[in-house]
Amino acid sequence: MGKGAQNYTGKSSQDSDQYPAWSKEIHECEQHYQVDIKLGLSDDEVKNRLQKYGTNELDKHEGQSILRLILDQFNDTLVRILLAAAVISFVLASYDGEETAFVEPLVIFLILVVNAIVGVWQESNAEKALEALKQIQSEQATVIRNGRKVSSLPAKELVPGDIVELRVGDKIPADMRVVSLISSTLRVEQGSLTGESEAVSKTTKPVGEESDIQGKKCMVFAGTTVVNGNCICLVTETGMNTEIGKVHSQIQEAAQNEEDTPLKKKLNEFGEVLTMLIGLICLLVWLINVKYFLTWDMVDGFPRNFQFSFEKCTYYFEIAVALAVAAIPEGLPAVITTCLALGTRKMAQKNALVRKLPSVETLGCTTVICSDKTGTLTTNQMAVAKLVAMGREPNAVRSFNVEGTSYNPYDGRIQDWPAGVMDANLQTIAKIAALANDAGIEKSEKGYVSTGMPTEAALKVLVEKMGLPTGLGSRSSTGDNDLMACSHEWSKIETRIATLEFDRDRKSMGVIVSSKSGRNSLLVKGAVENLLERSSHIQLLDGSVVELDNRVKTVILNSLNELSSSALRVLGFAYKEDPSEFTTYNGDEDHPAHNLLLDPANYSKIESNLVFAGLAGLRDPPRKEVRQAIEDCRAAGIQVIVITGDNKNTAEAICREIGVFGQHEDISSRSLTGQEFMEHHDQKGHLSYKGGLLFSRAEPRHKQEIVRLLKDLGEVVAMTGDGVNDAPALKLADIGIAMGIAGTEVAKEASDMVLADDNFSTIVAAVGEGRSIYNNMKAFIRYMISSNIGEVASIFLTAAIGIPEGLIPVQLLWVNLVTDGPPATALGFNPPDKYIMKKAPRRSDDSLISAWILIRYLVIGLYVGIATVGVFIIWYTHDSFFGINLSQDGHTLVTYSQLANWGQCKTWQNFTVSPFKAGDQIFDFDSNPCDYFQGGKVKAMTLSLSVLVAIEMFNSLNALSEDESLLTMPPWVNPWLLVAMSVSFGLHFIILYVPFLAQVFGIVPLSFNEWLLVLAVALPVILIDEILKFVGRLTNRSQPDRRPSKRKTE
Repeated sequence: MGKGAQNYTGKSSQDSDQYPAWSKEIHECEQHYQVDIKLGLSDDEVKNRLQKYGTNELDKHEGQSILRLILDQFNDTLVRILLAAAVISFVLASYDGEETAFVEPLVIFLILVVNAIVGVWQESNAEKALEALKQIQSEQATVIRNGRKVSSLPAKELVPGDIVELRVGDKIPADMRVVSLISSTLRVEQGSLTGESEAVSKTTKPVGEESDIQGKKCMVFAGTTVVNGNCICLVTETGMNTEIGKVHSQIQEAAQNEEDTPLKKKLNEFGEVLTMLIGLICLLVWLINVKYFLTWDMVDGFPRNFQFSFEKCTYYFEIAVALAVAAIPEGLPAVITTCLALGTRKMAQKNALVRKLPSVETLGCTTVICSDKTGTLTTNQMAVAKLVAMGREPNAVRSFNVEGTSYNPYDGRIQDWPAGVMDANLQTIAKIAALANDAGIEKSEKGYVSTGMPTEAALKVLVEKMGLPTGLGSRSSTGDNDLMACSHEWSKIETRIATLEFDRDRKSMGVIVSSKSGRNSLLVKGAVENLLERSSHIQLLDGSVVELDNRVKTVILNSLNELSSSALRVLGFAYKEDPSEFTTYNGDEDHPAHNLLLDPANYSKIESNLVFAGLAGLRDPPRKEVRQAIEDCRAAGIQVIVITGDNKNTAEAICREIGVFGQHEDISSRSLTGQEFMEHHDQKGHLSYKGGLLFSRAEPRHKQEIVRLLKDLGEVVAMTGDGVNDAPALKLADIGIAMGIAGTEVAKEASDMVLADDNFSTIVAAVGEGRSIYNNMKAFIRYMISSNIGEVASIFLTAAIGIPEGLIPVQLLWVNLVTDGPPATALGFNPPDKYIMKKAPRRSDDSLISAWILIRYLVIGLYVGIATVGVFIIWYTHDSFFGINLSQDGHTLVTYSQLANWGQCKTWQNFTVSPFKAGDQIFDFDSNPCDYFQGGKVKAMTLSLSVLVAIEMFNSLNALSEDESLLTMPPWVNPWLLVAMSVSFGLHFIILYVPFLAQVFGIVPLSFNEWLLVLAVALPVILIDEILKFVGRLTNRSQPDRRPSKRKTE
């Protein structure tokens, strides 16, 4: 469902008062929050602060009451007209006293009730995003108070100034300043809040006051998770003042002012025009017929002796009600819902799960897709893209391209790889990558997934692709079910006996391994520059070791720069045989060397005098199908804007690779950080650029502002996202698209559509499906509206020429709801235009019905009116029509003048009527010949209704294509339409030939000749529309394409 753009500035009311703890030293934070880190707060101080700041909970948002939601369902022009018609029909039925008269108002009321129930159910789901947000809050925390550690304190009782201990796996309960690290390193998974693709290392050192959320390295945020290390933190913000609290407020703001979808706006506009037209036509009908119920004499030039007939006034009032019922396409809401539901099924088959039906239609006019990078354009699975090993000579290196974009070891291979004859240098790299590694890979329902750090999992996949050297076996010999067969083989050869954990200072991780012969080795992986500083030698291709001099170091650093410039994350590999203090170490805690491992400060010294072996470039690779999807967007006139929380270089490299930017294109003006965009002097001008755009290091407020400005520019915006930080923008966009695999529940609940495969190309396929559905909806809307125009013309002509009423409201209701319904629904199965994704998107304010289409359907409508009224007149005035004998039932013929002045029947001399037969009934008018024009019109009325049904069935064939002839697009291109026409005719036969139903609808069975008359009058509608289509095609060819550009001109 479309959303209203909020004038969101990105700052909460608390931001201006917020203490910048991230930019202050620890002792300054202690002073500000009046707390001693070792002792924590006292109970009295906690009590005071709870009163001042409130509990550490997100506000409970009170949604609209059920009554309010129900009333909102009637805030629709068409619904209000229907409601008025139902009330008036009910009053007239009460006055009439006949039981069948109540059918019409009851059916209309039933439609309105069902419509209200569906609307209430849909809108009551809107608040679930806020509830899902609360589920990611921590429930308990370990706190230091009164100098004692309190375990499992309810997180809602935390206050600013509390001292909290965090451990691996803990969900962080509030926004906090890191004040001391218990472990050597602390890493937090905060991608759902910030959009970063990897866990982030935290520090106690302050950062700049103007740092963005990703730059606040000394802060941890509520709702994120500790993945490595232990620490002590100081609570700085709680509840709604936390970053997640601000997201909660933004979702609430974005949900408050939801706009209607483009289609609903058009239908509302149509309803308003319809209301005006109905009013004018009703007034005209009354003015034409006022002479029948209000008469007067002219005396001395002034009207005198007024005579008023209440009965006739009521009769013409019923005609006005019939006019309202005829003008409103009552079945339209049901058919639209059915078509959208069918569309959601088609989209679900393409992995796009639609949560809100109207978004199917909105997708069809999407002009901009704002896509997240991580997990949508990329796989969200780290993979090694490049392996650099040492050559035969010290100043030479070898480079291997590694295929594959996932954690599947069988996905791709290493190009130019010496399979089975791995040299000593490559064996060393494989051994380090396999053993200095805590991650794993496994196959699950969601595919191949990692356990542990993504970068380490990618190295495990690399090891499997490298294979095993001759003599160590092969992947096939170890069994296909073991995804890490090669890594397991290396672990059998060398056993890990100690780990030197990663820390932010030395930027490396090492393990001590022991071979079967009892010889120990130190294997290290980490940042290339740091390893080179601690290396004294390099290993060559044949395994020989030579000294690392400046020339060799330059060669390695050049390789590093080449990989880094391609936005790859680079890890180096090094080792040391027989590390001095650990030559005899076996993992025993009593060994003298064990104490060295207990203090991380010793790790840099242990990892010195290393032998450098090689390096690998890793990345989160783009999905294979994304580049083609970007091309499809370009062909379809859809702009792609990438908005990511990741760093600028990585994002730019990915955008070049997938085709958002050219490989050598200057993108300095098209790639901005979120902060740079917020400070841009002409934001709308920047967004008006017609090519691809990139925004990196984007925060939630940046995403919202971009979406809001795009909507101000007249764009229809689809926004993708997976994290908590994306939820406000998802809610604000016209189409919010969440990731089904990597997406948080918050993002899913805030979205309109969920991608089951997290794939950008699925969005493009869904847009194509949305366009096709919209075209089909236009077909059946035009069909239904043209049918209604015909019904209005019929009633208007009846009233204008003064003949008896040929169609009563309950019959019109039956046609609009039941007989029109199946063909209109079947038009939703029209095959898509094969060039549908080669056309520019329609503007959201494009007219549903063009001037020419309106003229066409006014002509068709006029014919429907003439045909239905004409067949009524023919039965009364002719005994045959084009050779079809109509006198078999024995009915009495009258002149057209008598028929048009039937109200004066009682004044006619010697007027008699013969009995006639209809089905098994005999109609006799001996007692009251004038009843021939009321009770006796049942056969003529049946003919009118049957002609109306038949014309509308044939008219549905005209709606197969807006311009194409039935000769080029024959009816069998949509077999469902032929089935639907059969169903509608079948339903019409049922009410004709089932006596009880015939009585309810005031009709009688027809003879074979009478059916021939119906077809003779109905079939010309196809010929008329074919002529109009031909004229339309000629007109289109003679005029240049004046389609407006996609964008509004600023």
